[in-house]
Amino acid sequence: MRGYDLDLLRYLQVLIEEESVSAAARRLKTSEPAMSRHLAKLRVVFADPILVQSGRRMTASSFAAGILARVQEVVRAADGLIETQALADLANMEPSFTIRANDLIVASLGLPLLLALRKDCPKCEVIFAPEVDDPASDPLRHDSIDLYIGATDVMKPEIRRQTLFRDRMRGLVRKDHPILDQPVTPETMVQYEYISVSRRRRARGPIDWALRDHHGLTRRIAMVVPNYHAMVESMKDTDLILAVPDVVLEHISMDALGLAAFEFPLSLPYVEAFQAWHPRRDTDPVHRWLRETLFRVSRQVYQSARVVCP
Repeated sequence: MRGYDLDLLRYLQVLIEEESVSAAARRLKTSEPAMSRHLAKLRVVFADPILVQSGRRMTASSFAAGILARVQEVVRAADGLIETQALADLANMEPSFTIRANDLIVASLGLPLLLALRKDCPKCEVIFAPEVDDPASDPLRHDSIDLYIGATDVMKPEIRRQTLFRDRMRGLVRKDHPILDQPVTPETMVQYEYISVSRRRRARGPIDWALRDHHGLTRRIAMVVPNYHAMVESMKDTDLILAVPDVVLEHISMDALGLAAFEFPLSLPYVEAFQAWHPRRDTDPVHRWLRETLFRVSRQVYQSARVVCP
């Protein structure tokens, strides 16, 4: 017997996308115990764990990752029974989408997103608004932006959010930097000065906490800049170290700029990038199409970055 219905497939989709029972529960407005029960049923139905433990977090199994696109297609097709009329005229529409994101997101996703959207809606326009100091929830509440893309945890409780990808940090240095002359250790890390990236002028973060809590060490911060790309091209002329996410490295001509990257010998949390929107947009079919397209494009870009930066 089949053993599942559309609702269970929807739970399956969100569990695979979020790779977290708690995140999936928040997204679908249900309790963690209830989501755990849905996961247990899915494991029986598909004879697969769906989510497996990987260190301190869960990741999708090979089977689950392989069927995600088909599950999304089935759920999208079911939703499309209601949305067909609204989306039928995409080719003739001229929507303008305003998305708030930092320079990293714009560099990585901006053009791929526009190209993907224009396959269905050739006359659409995408406007990227810069990140500023006011809470990201405010422009979503005031309807001045359609989506927020970022990694901040400062979000009002009603704001919907969906994880796009989880990334790791690496150290970016000039290619002949002396830290590369021997294996990188916490002790060699703190021999050099760093550039911290924060639009809120915060110098310290997870790298500092890992060095302090697990190794009793402190690194020196020489400069704080508001975005990643502000210093990338200047790194070849300094011994300073810049911590950047993997996805940034795909968009840097490392050889041409005389740069290299190394892994931090620390247990660092993943950087979790997500898209966020106001619940008033939940049932808007065009907005749903925008979100699904962004999710698909971001996964493609991130997988490409993982291949480029193994």
